[in-house]
Amino acid sequence: MPKTEKQAAPAADSKFAQFLTSKKLDARRVLAASDAIEKLRPEDRAIRLLAKQRKKGDAPKDKNAEKVRPRSGRPVTPRAMSAALAGGAVAGPMKTRILRAVNRLLEQKKQDAVTFDALF
Repeated sequence: MPKTEKQAAPAADSKFAQFLTSKKLDARRVLAASDAIEKLRPEDRAIRLLAKQRKKGDAPKDKNAEKVRPRSGRPVTPRAMSAALAGGAVAGPMKTRILRAVNRLLEQKKQDAVTFDALF
C-alpha cells in the first residue's frame, strides 16, 4: 500500500479567537476577569451553609425565600481557554463563564455586551 501524505490543514482560528482579536482583548485578561467574578465570597458560603442546614432540617424552611445561587468558585482554566481558542470541545458551564468574563471586559471598555452566539 502506498503511503498517503496528510497535508496539515491551515490553522483556522475559532470564532472565539477571531472575536478576541477583533475586540482587542487578551486571553490572559479573560482568565483574570473570570477569577475575580467566580471567586467565592462570604455571602456565597453563607448561602451554601443555609442550604445544608435546610437539608438537615436544622434551619426553618421558608417557602417565600428567594432562591439565590452562589458563585461557582470555579474560574475559567488556562486549559479551557486554550481549547476555546483552538476551537476544541469546551463544556457548557465553562462557555458560560467565558461569556461572563468577556462581557465584564467589554463593560470596562464601555462596549456593549455580547450574546452566547457571538462567541461560540
